Amino acid sequence: MRNIILSAFTHTRFSALDAEIPRLENNRLVLPPGLLKTLSREAFRRIAFYMRESHLGLLTAALNDSMSSENEKLVLNTMLKNAEVAAGGELALCQDTGTASIYGWKDNSVVTAGDDEEELSAGAALAYNENNLRASMVAASSFFDEYNTGDNLPAQCHIAACPDSAGGPAFRFLFVAKGGGSSNKTAYFSMTKALLEEKAFRAFLEEKIRLLGTAACPPYRLALVAGGQSPEYNLEVLKLATSEILDYAPAFVPGESRDESRSKGWIRRDRYWEDRIMEIGRETGLGAQFGGKHLLLDVRVIRLPRHAASVPVSIGVSCSAHRNMLGYIDDAGVYLENLVEQPSVWLKERGISTLSLQPGASGGPVPGGGTSGGGTSGSPAVIDLNRPMRAILADLDRFTTGGRMLLSGKLIVARDAAHLNWHTLISSGKELPSYIFEHPIYYAGPSATPPGKICGSIGPTTAQRMDPYADELMSLGAALITLSKGNRSPAWTAACKKYGGFYLGAIGGAAALPAENNILSQKIIDYPELGMEAVRLIEVRDFPVFMVVDNKGNELYGRL
Repeated sequence: MRNIILSAFTHTRFSALDAEIPRLENNRLVLPPGLLKTLSREAFRRIAFYMRESHLGLLTAALNDSMSSENEKLVLNTMLKNAEVAAGGELALCQDTGTASIYGWKDNSVVTAGDDEEELSAGAALAYNENNLRASMVAASSFFDEYNTGDNLPAQCHIAACPDSAGGPAFRFLFVAKGGGSSNKTAYFSMTKALLEEKAFRAFLEEKIRLLGTAACPPYRLALVAGGQSPEYNLEVLKLATSEILDYAPAFVPGESRDESRSKGWIRRDRYWEDRIMEIGRETGLGAQFGGKHLLLDVRVIRLPRHAASVPVSIGVSCSAHRNMLGYIDDAGVYLENLVEQPSVWLKERGISTLSLQPGASGGPVPGGGTSGGGTSGSPAVIDLNRPMRAILADLDRFTTGGRMLLSGKLIVARDAAHLNWHTLISSGKELPSYIFEHPIYYAGPSATPPGKICGSIGPTTAQRMDPYADELMSLGAALITLSKGNRSPAWTAACKKYGGFYLGAIGGAAALPAENNILSQKIIDYPELGMEAVRLIEVRDFPVFMVVDNKGNELYGRL
């Protein structure tokens, strides 16, 4: 694997970081104290706000695809506009700024001053605290009781010892900020030899790729790994494959001999099945969140050796934020991968203007027919939320699934912890707070608010995590209008039909843009001890959403 990883560094462009240069003593690279902290701190700052050029390229290619649906074009354009806003360095690309993961490959002649993992973790904590990034990590005070750690620690660190590089000793790194939504879509399967034939494998893929759904903010960078000496190793390779660092694994060549195959190493890439999986992604019709062909931006299929009795298979995705970055230290200095820090200039150079498809600016057909927003002109209608719930429900009744609308008015922001608290109140025979009946509920947990801003980055969390509360809440007249991302369970759809509720889909993976353009005010109104999961009252203006589940039991993803 090391040679494949080295190839990724060889093909990546880097810039020097302004930091103390390590010294070379007796052919040993001696790193000064604090240098790893500086590198980690800067890496996690940058990947919170900037994208790789390769990723921007895939998003723009999908936007320019003449076969993209109108809904996809709006989502993709929103993501590009979001990248422009985030590049200001104040509002992160996504509100879920992820679990900090650090992979290191340390040459034998590299000497550090202390505990490498501790220093790298300390740098990550500084990045999260100094840049208003969301602290998402919770630790246990008992088996069932938890608390937010406050600094997004602990980080996940893996450091491997390596022989010295030909050009001299170096310490190489991959920094990953992995959101909970995309991590939750990682799936592992213990399969048998029967899977390793074309028809069976194709059927397996068609089932599992559709099950990915849209909750992890597509369009996705998908990876599949088959084989591996253990389940743990299979999943480790999967994580690396989603980061692009294994892109230079040698691909299979039709008809290659056993000797040729062995000479190319144990990690192989299969471009044939990458193409087939892209086809399957298009055929799902799920698209970039609300119907279309771009569920997937690209695919990596990795094949590994295996024990004869086991066929480990894993599937995972990197979401539309795709926060990965390489870095290294050698005797010349400290270097970080070049990211696109001026996306507006980058897009303009390629003839792309994100002003041409602002959210709410275009109408037209939607999947399954009808007009976006339900209006006669095809332009999205504005829904006034500052009315009694009964009036808002009556207004939503005219929309078809897939239709677009703009929300203006007050919303409650709440997610997992608040719902558990409400469930506890109901179980104890206590009254629910009045706000849960008066306003739609937006499932979200914003980042910290930067100075001078109304709100930190805010975007939807995965809706299905709140599905167990469907009948309990709706039967009481609460949660009749909810907003989030991804598909919902049959139980939630059935409850909407039974009690006259609606589920609206917000664009996932673009959290800087609404914080900058759509949020007029926000304040915590309940459970402040929950941190980013506290209940908030926000006021929005022209906030774009899509009808996903209506009050008749129709569900967008069920008909795609």
